[in-house]
Amino acid sequence: MAERYELRFSGSGGQGMILSGIIMAEAASIFGGKEAAQSQSYGPESRGGASKSEVIISDEPVDYPKATSIDAMLAMTQEACSKYHKDIKDSGILLIDSDEVQDIPTGDYKIYSYPIIVTAREKLGKVIVANIIALGMMTELTGIVSHEEIEKAVLSRVPPAFLDLNKEALKLGFEEGARLKEA
Repeated sequence: MAERYELRFSGSGGQGMILSGIIMAEAASIFGGKEAAQSQSYGPESRGGASKSEVIISDEPVDYPKATSIDAMLAMTQEACSKYHKDIKDSGILLIDSDEVQDIPTGDYKIYSYPIIVTAREKLGKVIVANIIALGMMTELTGIVSHEEIEKAVLSRVPPAFLDLNKEALKLGFEEGARLKEA
């Protein structure tokens, strides 16, 4: 692993991007034994405005908790993609929701496009788990935490009644992320 790995989860308020960052940080630190720092920002709107959550993962203590050179970014909306993509590093990863992000930025990074929200609705019947599908995809695409670490972190955050749904969403994310990598 690189000394410092930076992830950014971005979308609209209410899509679970802040929770996604918290879960990724917990997967890395609590379950993976790495150092992690998570920060977040969002517009004044509680729902609808662009929001982002950043996670720094390292083998060393994290001395600066803000992302400055993004290794991997998730963009669930056009607004978030346009606003937050500028500091993805060369050879980085940008995962976009293909139905929501039409104006795809260009750069020397790998772009993965997938209908995350539609998949959550059509395959699992619940849009609310789109962020968990995306977490599975980001885990698969980056390899920064293991499947087991992210699953433990997800399941430690979900109410008991939704454990199976979230396990299924995460598994779907792993599978679709693997399919995208092979394409």
